Amino acid sequence: MRAGDFDWSDLTFFLAVARAGRLTAAAARLKVEHSTVSRRIGALEEALGAKLFDRRPHGYGLTAAGERLMAAAEGMETLALAAQGEIGGADLGVAGTVRIGAPDGFGTFFLAPRISALADLHPELDIQLLAMPRLFSLSKREADIAISLSRPKEGRLHARKLTDYRLGLYASRAYLERHGPIESRASLQRHPFIGYVDDLIYAPELDYVPLVAKDIRVRLKSSSLVAQLTATQAGAGVCVLPCFMADLFAGDLPDALVPILPGEVGLTRTFWLLTHTDTRDLARIRVAADFIAGVVQKGRSVLLPG
Repeated sequence: MRAGDFDWSDLTFFLAVARAGRLTAAAARLKVEHSTVSRRIGALEEALGAKLFDRRPHGYGLTAAGERLMAAAEGMETLALAAQGEIGGADLGVAGTVRIGAPDGFGTFFLAPRISALADLHPELDIQLLAMPRLFSLSKREADIAISLSRPKEGRLHARKLTDYRLGLYASRAYLERHGPIESRASLQRHPFIGYVDDLIYAPELDYVPLVAKDIRVRLKSSSLVAQLTATQAGAGVCVLPCFMADLFAGDLPDALVPILPGEVGLTRTFWLLTHTDTRDLARIRVAADFIAGVVQKGRSVLLPG
């Protein structure tokens, strides 16, 4: 192989496919057609004289040669990102795209109403907010910043504690008018609960219904906390909800949410802000992370009332 045969930019396409496992997902991340990704991967394999991927019905898997190239390509990416952070940030303003992955409740009800201030401060910064009930892999570049419910125990990740937040039991005003007030923890077992689908709980910190009371029957389950909130408003039953979400819907209307046994039943969980060691010092990621930490600090009384 001659040095001129190797196009370094093909490694960007290689890394995208290796991390996404599918051409279409890699193409969407790179904002190109999937045929372009396929062509660049083919050119890289021809230049290297090696097959890098096994084409499978459900996606692309790395071959042994692909695994070896992955380690080298990620090392090159790390150097490139370091150079961008040290040199590019010296003369340029904050620009580019930052992708923030967050739990659906926090992302939708806390971060989304506040994120426009970040865009106002940095007009050249494009913000992608992924508010979804799932974990985000920073090593696969699924996000630049992730909000997690736990501190990672391994990986090249930097964790910053944002805040503790409080959860409580809630039901709609209309539900309590139909079924009467709930005055003891023992009486909870007579009421239908709303909660997560057991095998889709993506973090053990969310498996909190057993901590509330014994023999609780969860009759309505959803993987989405936003859907659980909406079902609770509709009078479907009792639900454990973050106070920063439920308190937005207090009031006298039938679908208003009312706290149940607030002095007796309550839980505390923690939000962590995660960034990858290789990218955390890039201006766009550093500025976005500091912004999130700042709005959380200002909103601490909302997240941790009382």
